[in-house]
Amino acid sequence: MRKISGFLALILVLTGCSAVQPIKVKGEVISCENIAVESGVGVPLECLGGGGAISADSIRGPVLINVWGTWCKPCKQELPHLAHFLAKYSDQVGVVGIAVEEKNQESVRTFVKGNGISWPILYDATGATRGEFGMGVPVTWFVDASGTVVHKKFGPFRSTEEIELAAIKYLGVK
Repeated sequence: MRKISGFLALILVLTGCSAVQPIKVKGEVISCENIAVESGVGVPLECLGGGGAISADSIRGPVLINVWGTWCKPCKQELPHLAHFLAKYSDQVGVVGIAVEEKNQESVRTFVKGNGISWPILYDATGATRGEFGMGVPVTWFVDASGTVVHKKFGPFRSTEEIELAAIKYLGVK
């Protein structure tokens, strides 16, 4: 019996360490005032936290632009990875979200607060970003300091390390 309980304890310890644990951070609606922008030609999107409307093509990096929806299961699954990444690299790269196909801004604000999102969120009320980002979500663009999209990731991130490796490769994060 001792061997079995010891084996079970070992399994619990090993499996508990192998998975990314969700960040236990209360989400916060963040202003878009600190997003680096230059003039853009795209459709201006409202910022949930204020700071004026911003078009996606005006955003300068280094930054990850993550297009998502509250209704999208893979989008929800990648949130802890984005949060872990931002906690580690916020001094080198930013994250900006674009919420698409939502009922209203208030439902997105509620989701942000309840799901540990701590980066600015733009609200695409009309689906204007479909032409730029495509139809499916999640989609993440890696944007350099000049505003050039240097990498496009279609589908969810499966780990924080996946984001880190792409940020190192495409944005020079150290």
